[in-house]
Amino acid sequence: MATSEKGILNRLYVVAACMFIFAVGVGVKLLDIQFVEGDHYRNLAEERTVRSFKIPASRGNLYDAKGNLLATSVPKYDIRFDAVTVSDKNFQENIVPLSNSLTEMFGKSAAYWSQYLRQARANGQRYLTIAKNLGYSEYMKVKSFPMFNLGTYRGGMIVEQRTVREHPLGKMGERTVGYERQDENGYFTRVGLEGAFSSYLRGTDGRRLKQKIAKGQWKPISDNNEVEPKDGYDVISTIDVNIQDIAHHALLKQLEYFEADHGTVVVMETKTGEIKAMSNLGRTETGTYFEKRNYAVYESHEPGSTFKLMAMTAALEDGVIDTSSVIDTENGVVRYYGRPVRDSRHGGYGKISAAKAFEVSSNTAFTKIITEGYKDNPAKFVDKLYDMGLNSKIGLDIKGEGSPRIPHPKDKNWNGLSLPWMAFGYGVSITPLQTLNFYNAIANNGEMVKPRFIKEVKEWDKSILKVEREVMNPRICSPETAKKLQKMMQQTVEKGTAANIYTPNFSMAGKTGTCQVEYWIEPGRYISSFAGYFPAEDPKYSCIVIIHKPKRSKGYYGNIVAAPVFKQIAQKIYTDTPVMDTLPSLDIQNDKVTDDFDAYFAKIDNEKIVMPDVTGMPAMDAVSLLENLGLKVNFNGTGKVNGQSITAGQKIKTNQQVNLNIG
Repeated sequence: MATSEKGILNRLYVVAACMFIFAVGVGVKLLDIQFVEGDHYRNLAEERTVRSFKIPASRGNLYDAKGNLLATSVPKYDIRFDAVTVSDKNFQENIVPLSNSLTEMFGKSAAYWSQYLRQARANGQRYLTIAKNLGYSEYMKVKSFPMFNLGTYRGGMIVEQRTVREHPLGKMGERTVGYERQDENGYFTRVGLEGAFSSYLRGTDGRRLKQKIAKGQWKPISDNNEVEPKDGYDVISTIDVNIQDIAHHALLKQLEYFEADHGTVVVMETKTGEIKAMSNLGRTETGTYFEKRNYAVYESHEPGSTFKLMAMTAALEDGVIDTSSVIDTENGVVRYYGRPVRDSRHGGYGKISAAKAFEVSSNTAFTKIITEGYKDNPAKFVDKLYDMGLNSKIGLDIKGEGSPRIPHPKDKNWNGLSLPWMAFGYGVSITPLQTLNFYNAIANNGEMVKPRFIKEVKEWDKSILKVEREVMNPRICSPETAKKLQKMMQQTVEKGTAANIYTPNFSMAGKTGTCQVEYWIEPGRYISSFAGYFPAEDPKYSCIVIIHKPKRSKGYYGNIVAAPVFKQIAQKIYTDTPVMDTLPSLDIQNDKVTDDFDAYFAKIDNEKIVMPDVTGMPAMDAVSLLENLGLKVNFNGTGKVNGQSITAGQKIKTNQQVNLNIG
């Protein structure tokens, strides 16, 4: 018996010892947690219940050149209710007047709001939604409601502010205005002006403490921020919303008519390089158009005949040709290594001057000019193009500029067809804005200025940065060469391939382009283009229009598809600030253009043109010239034109029948 009691007692001692050791272990651990690792666990607990949240700074405003908003940040407020923190007294005293106020502002009955709030209190809800996306004035009104006017703790009102970016232009110029977005991994996507100048617009974020309440919900601890956000700077762009509107709608109208795949228009101020408009429209599956990609900046492609200006510049500068040099177009077809180069006009143009070859855009003439002029040293031609900067990017602020490609004889893929094909814009690749930059330089008598998108960065009325005119190349060619090229481009509009857009009311200069694209997929896909400037005598704006893959049955030549867009843009810009003595045929009331702008523009668009004097011209040249003007020509026979049913200088409508009497 004694032995049994002794065994039990020993076991009790063991249990007691174990419990003592366990208690000591717990005590040691508690001391360790409290004093040794106390700071760590306190921080961990606080992190799980209280956290500092980022308050995005309000982005600066983006303006056009005349102070019109292109993008602005608008504060929006979400109102929520903490039904637990309000005392019974405050809740009971204010529930009825608060419900009445909410009814007055948001609708629904006072009974609905009373039941909604009481149910939240009964359920212990601490993050009840009252209203979302309120403007500032609406937020201030809600803040004055009974109970809510007691503040965060006594009144239970929770306010969360966020900033929404709005674009007053809507979808027009969307890719040009652009955006900055951040994905879930922290990577930024920056597009257009918003992306290019985000470092100025973004500002500095603030911080605000919030407390975790339930179900992953966080509510602000107080109405004040720990670190106040600093708003971004305002950016004044070079865009003119009026010109942007003109360019957008002129391009859209043409894309819709020709059912084209996509297109772009850029308008640049000649002397300064300021981009006044940039429209990029792509076709959807349903046949509508929207700002899909910034084709003007990123899309490098074969330019076709607009590249003839670059080829002619090199040839004139190197002295391998002069404007009066005569070239035989050989019935409109020449061959290189068995591959034909054809003129768009069947039978060619006979023997013509280099200047005439430019005006009528003769492929055969240009390929002969360049091939014969540089056959012994093709690198000289390409190096001249390189010297003019055609193989380099402009270096735009807007991201994603496409790379030009000008092949060189040192390249592995250079062959016998490279030089003749380059002469008329095949085998090379260049973006629309890079092409326009070159044309603008010729309009500037050889001085190439860098295209720019902003004028100034401001903080309120204080100027932070002014962006000045930048000269990329003071002389891509001699002033004498530039004058010759200007004359040829003006003649192209007056009596060349773009004669269909000629008007005596104001002068234009430029070059048409038509280029096959994706010919390895199927024939019949084209890029139609026109690049030029206006007025021809004293250029103020340069402009490029490129339309990809118009419906072939409706037309695909550059003068038919792209040039009319250029004309519409030029006309409407002129009518914004019309020079009265240059518009004698327009109806003027009290020295002002009639207020009905649409009717006024329709009058310009349908205006009669002046019949050119074709007496003495070869018959086929006369027919070609008149048809380019949009006239219906009744002609049979060969020989010289010695008379016509309408005298030269008489105004005629574009749909009028013209009879040529051939002697």
